[in-house]
Amino acid sequence: MKHLYLLLFLAITSFTFGQDARKQGDIEGFKLYPNPTTNGKVFISTHQNAPKKILIFDVLGTQVLETTILGKELDLGNLDPGVYVLRAFEKDKVATRKLIVK
Repeated sequence: MKHLYLLLFLAITSFTFGQDARKQGDIEGFKLYPNPTTNGKVFISTHQNAPKKILIFDVLGTQVLETTILGKELDLGNLDPGVYVLRAFEKDKVATRKLIVK
């Protein structure tokens, strides 16, 4: 019976880790500037410059902003000074960066 459990365990783990799963990768050419920002605006550029869904979280993990940008400019005028985590989604790629608002 132990051999059966061992074979099942090995079969499941090899199937799980052996698959060629497509993972979301980092967005190519992702640039976030200026960081830290003092004027309430940041610019996000990528190689594709496609529309991007932007999520911003505070240090406690609470989502404080969700928006979609078509160009490069992101308005952060309503955020208090502090440290945030920015997640940008472009097509099937994602990028996560630390953002500092002064």
